[in-house]
Amino acid sequence: MKVCIVGSGTSGLIAGIILKTHLNIKVDILYSDSIGIIGVGEGVTEHFNDFMQFCGIGHKDIIKSCDATLKSAVIFDKWTEEPYMNNIGYPFMDTIGQYNYVYGHQISNNSKYLHPRHLWDSLVPEYFLENIELPPFNQYHFNTFKLNNFLKEFAKKIGINFYEDKINTINFLENGNIKSLIGNKKEYNYNFYIDSTGFSKFLITQMGAKWQSYSKYLSLNSAIVFQTPDEENYNMWSYSRAMKSGWMFRTPVWGRYGNGYIYDDSFIQPDEARIECENILLQDITIGNKFKFDPGCLDKAWIKNCCAIGLSAGFVEPMEATAIGSSIQQAFLLMHKITNYNNKDIENYNKSYNDIMSNIRDFIVLHYLIDKKDTPFWEKATSMAVPDSLSERLLVWENRLPILEDFNDLTSYIMFADKHFLLILEGIGFFNKKSIKNNHLKINLSMQNNAKQIIDEIIKYEKTTSFIKHKDYLNFIRNYK
Repeated sequence: MKVCIVGSGTSGLIAGIILKTHLNIKVDILYSDSIGIIGVGEGVTEHFNDFMQFCGIGHKDIIKSCDATLKSAVIFDKWTEEPYMNNIGYPFMDTIGQYNYVYGHQISNNSKYLHPRHLWDSLVPEYFLENIELPPFNQYHFNTFKLNNFLKEFAKKIGINFYEDKINTINFLENGNIKSLIGNKKEYNYNFYIDSTGFSKFLITQMGAKWQSYSKYLSLNSAIVFQTPDEENYNMWSYSRAMKSGWMFRTPVWGRYGNGYIYDDSFIQPDEARIECENILLQDITIGNKFKFDPGCLDKAWIKNCCAIGLSAGFVEPMEATAIGSSIQQAFLLMHKITNYNNKDIENYNKSYNDIMSNIRDFIVLHYLIDKKDTPFWEKATSMAVPDSLSERLLVWENRLPILEDFNDLTSYIMFADKHFLLILEGIGFFNKKSIKNNHLKINLSMQNNAKQIIDEIIKYEKTTSFIKHKDYLNFIRNYK
C-alpha cells in the first residue's frame, strides 16, 4: 500500500509518523515551500505524550530540539472572579468505581486546593534531576517551527520520503477515488491520500466534503499571534486571560513567550487587538501573523480514498490546545482502519471523528458558560446557543460530578472526559455545592477519610520536598550530555 500525505505541517508529519510506525507501508509526504505553517498554538495536551511513547520519542529530545518547556495545566484569568486551573494529574485522579472521590471531597468542602501548589508556582521536584529519563509532566509547550523540523527529521529516519512540489490538479477515477495528483514537477500516483493542507482543505473539498460551522455556539473567528521576550522563570502552564473582545494566550518556550489574541472581529480589529495587548503587557509588540477561521469541522473527514487530518478536517479555537491533540487521535483512529478498508470502516471512522470534534466543541463551549457581561463581546459570547449534547449532560452535572459513563455514547478517541469537564465546571462555579456534598457524604466513610488523607499527604509532600525553578530544570536537561 502506498500512502501520500499532502502537507508537511505538524498534523501531516504526525499522521505520517504514526502510520509508518504502525504499518509496513510506503508513506510519502508532498509539500510546497510556498506554503508555510500557521504556528498558532505552542502547547499540547497529554495526547502528545501518547504519540511520543508510541513512536519512541524521548522527552529530552523534545526539550533540547524544540525549545520545549513543561506544561502542567491551563490557567484562566479574568474569566471568573478568581483565576482557576485546569490540570489533570495524580493523585487527584483516584476514583471509587467511576466517582472522583478526592475531587468530591475537596469540592464538597469548598476547598480551593484542587491542584498541588508547586504547579501554580512553576516549580519542579528536584529529584527529577536524578531521574532525567522520567518526564515530570506529560505535556509541553514548544517552538512550533522547531517541532516541525524535529518531526521532519524523525520521519526521514523511519523511512518517510519527502517531495517538494505544488499540487495543481487532482485526477479522479470514474468511481470517485483519486487516481493521481498533478504538480508543477510531476504526477503522483498512490493508493490512499491524506489531506493535511490546512485551512485550504485542497483535496477533501473536491471529494465533496462540507463544512459544519460551530459559529452559533462560538463567536470567535480571528486571531493575531506575536512573540515577547524571555523572562527569568517560565510558567509551567498556558495562560489564558479574558480580554475585551476575546481572550489572550501566553505560552513559554525556551528563549521567549508565544502569545496570541483570539477575538470576534465584529467587535475589534487587528491593530486595536495589538494595542489592547500592549496596554496589558506594558511593552510594544509586533504582530507575527494574523488569520481568520470559522470554528467547525467537516461532515465527513474520510471520503473514498482520501482522509483529511488536522486543520483541513476541523478547528474550533486555540483554547485547550486541541489542534495537535485531535490530529493525533485522528491518526491513531485511521491506522487501524486504513488497510483493507471498506465502506463500513469509512462510516465508522467518520462517526468517531465527529464524536472527537463535538466533544472538543462542547468542552470549549463550557468555558463560556459564565456570568460575565462586562463588554458587548462577553454579552454575546455568554449568550450563545448551547449544543444539545452538552445541555443534556449539564442537567445531571449540576447535582453530581461527571463520571466516565456520561461519555459512553462517544468514541474512546475523544480528548476530554469526566475529569476534564469536572475541573472546568468547578472553575466556573457551576456545581450546586449542597448536592455535591450530599452525594459525597453517602460514600463509604473509610473512603471519605482516605480522600482527606490523600490531600494531607500532598500538602506534607510539598512542605518536605525540595523544588527548583522550572527554567533551572530545563537548563539542566538542555545541557545534559
